[in-house]
Amino acid sequence: MAQKQIALACSVCGSRNYTVAANPNRTTRLEIKKYCKHCNKHTLHRETR
Repeated sequence: MAQKQIALACSVCGSRNYTVAANPNRTTRLEIKKYCKHCNKHTLHRETR
């Protein structure tokens, strides 16, 4: 059985650049600073469902 994937969207432009494995134990949405190739800089990426 494959793991469920969730997308990380850039908080500036809204582009969904990354996917990570869903964790059922996580109660809050994941927020990580990652590089956005559309904004050309590091921005906050939030979990989308």
